[in-house]
Amino acid sequence: MSRYLVSTTETYRVDSEAEAQALIQENKNINYGELVKYSSTYRERKQKGEVVDSWYRVILTKSITDEKEPDGSVEIQYNRASAF
Repeated sequence: MSRYLVSTTETYRVDSEAEAQALIQENKNINYGELVKYSSTYRERKQKGEVVDSWYRVILTKSITDEKEPDGSVEIQYNRASAF
């Protein structure tokens, strides 16, 4: 059985616009595919009309291999770091 990761979309939360731009730049230089689309959006959480939290949402879409003619396989690992 063959499985090929064709593309992936990742969504991140970062604290500042500078961090958002740095994350995008880091992912422009990946060695296992190509960053084909990205966006950065400022977000706020309000409570009783006041901003109580703010962040940037960064969405990265990566093309890993051609679906019609895959040229290799990639194994992706996700590790969750504890905040505590």
